[in-house]
Amino acid sequence: MKVRVFVYLKEGVLDPQGKAVGHALQTLGFKGVEDVRISRVVELDVDAVDKAAAQKQGEDMARALLANEVIEDFRVEVCA
Repeated sequence: MKVRVFVYLKEGVLDPQGKAVGHALQTLGFKGVEDVRISRVVELDVDAVDKAAAQKQGEDMARALLANEVIEDFRVEVCA
């Protein structure tokens, strides 16, 4: 099954990379951009018997390695 783990900074945590991208977009003429936050997506193919097992595997992997829960939140999506 395909699992996607979305990892993003918690609200209130500064995102210097997002600020740099936002500034660059404004410099390029995209004036309507007010706030940019950078996230990442990790796609995994896991051997799971059902959707619930795949969801749990994704959450366990996120907690163990993929997300730093002190400053990041994550969301797991099972695709197929």
